[in-house]
Amino acid sequence: MGSKIKILNGFGMSLGILYIIGFGFGYSQFCGYPTRLHPYNQLHDCLKNPNSITLLSPPSIRRKYEHQHHPRATMATYDLTPRIAPNLDRHLVFPLLEFLQERQLYPEEQIFKSKIELLSKTNMVDYAMDIHKSLYHTEDVPQDMIERRAEVVARLKALEEGAAPLVAFLQNVNAVQELRADKQYNLQMLNDRFQIGPKQIEALYQYAKFQFECGNYSGAADYLYQYRALCTNSERSLSALWGKLAAEILMQNWDIALEELNRLKEIIDSKSFSSPLNQMQSRIWLMHWSLFIFFNHDNGRTQIIDLFNQDKYLNAIQTNAPHLLRYLSTAFIVNKRRRPQFKDFIKVLQQEQQSYKDPITEFLACVYVNYDFDGAQKKMRECEEVILNDPFLGKRVEDSNFSTVPMRDEFLENARLFIFETYCRIHQRINMGVLAEKLNLNYEEAERWIVNLIRNSKLDAKIDSQSGTVIMEPNQPNVYEQLIDHTKAISGRTYKLVGQLLEHAQAQAVR
Repeated sequence: MGSKIKILNGFGMSLGILYIIGFGFGYSQFCGYPTRLHPYNQLHDCLKNPNSITLLSPPSIRRKYEHQHHPRATMATYDLTPRIAPNLDRHLVFPLLEFLQERQLYPEEQIFKSKIELLSKTNMVDYAMDIHKSLYHTEDVPQDMIERRAEVVARLKALEEGAAPLVAFLQNVNAVQELRADKQYNLQMLNDRFQIGPKQIEALYQYAKFQFECGNYSGAADYLYQYRALCTNSERSLSALWGKLAAEILMQNWDIALEELNRLKEIIDSKSFSSPLNQMQSRIWLMHWSLFIFFNHDNGRTQIIDLFNQDKYLNAIQTNAPHLLRYLSTAFIVNKRRRPQFKDFIKVLQQEQQSYKDPITEFLACVYVNYDFDGAQKKMRECEEVILNDPFLGKRVEDSNFSTVPMRDEFLENARLFIFETYCRIHQRINMGVLAEKLNLNYEEAERWIVNLIRNSKLDAKIDSQSGTVIMEPNQPNVYEQLIDHTKAISGRTYKLVGQLLEHAQAQAVR
């Protein structure tokens, strides 16, 4: 067996003991674009017919905190894994499967089968062997897996030998200091003084890719960084950047991953990118990969709005990935600072209601489009379940014997505030009992919640305890504030308009 490493996924859950030989990078031959996978048809079939799977989960591998399984077909309806997975690298899918397994949205056997199907196109042979043993309750493994493992070991040794001259150079601190920012100088110097040419540089690329496939993410990230410093092929360099982003995500280096994400965005948005169609598809991939970062980075909830709400990226979402509206909606709801773009985003939700909707997007529609507060209250309960069962939103934080989901708590608090603010715009005097019902709280909790709002200067109102009502103070609009609100977006719109005109003029000039 290969050397063992401990890997944690982006949600703070252990993927267990994975093996160096066994853990791989499901990249499309490192071609620069994530592989489009469809290993989740089984999960989707199970969703449509939950009773089709009758195998029992192996008791020996049940987690100690796992309670008796109950069908969750309703919540599985809102599972976005079948839509998200085709836009991810193969390995980035494993944290999603681990989360689904923990939440028991699907039978455990079905998760195992999906993992094996996913692993069949990677070099994660040891991991596939372990899953096969757990699934079929046996210590024997198929002969093809044993042969495949031998092939992987041989290939790893061959790649290591091919990249050895350049790896030795990179490990020599004094020699590396002679490298400069000029790639052509570096290539000439390596060739003249160290007999390292294009063949060895290409070998480093292949070796870095294989290191990733074998689970050595730290080594792969370092080699890919060095490879990009020497590479003169733009497509290869882009491919290596995708690989380094994946490595940093899997190592949970969120700050570095964010830097790589921004580098990729800059390249994708450049005018020299291959074609508009590839550009749009790359933006969709980038947004899917960014979910790991934005829902783990300290400032991610603001930055996801900055990225997803840009016109070009929002158009890509509407064209080919409307399910990403769930995450943009959530970011708008939990973001403390209300943004001018929020009103425009509500219009987008209205337009996309036919192509995609879930309890989170429907909650916003109830509050801001239909003013259906009873419907919003019902959707709020469904939103809580959606968040708990979403791999990105349902991140758990362990505190001694307690487990909390911060996103759920923030979402519900801000969702109540959304309902309250909108309800108060319509009514000047509000019955506390009715308000408690709208907020999905009991009378005492609602009263305490409103008192805290008034105390923290978030609400200009007073409570009449005798009549049990909340009296809203008249809010006269300030002329100057209205003027600022109407004009603060003009500069941005003007900049976009000028940019579009310049692009159109350049296109006409080329013709």
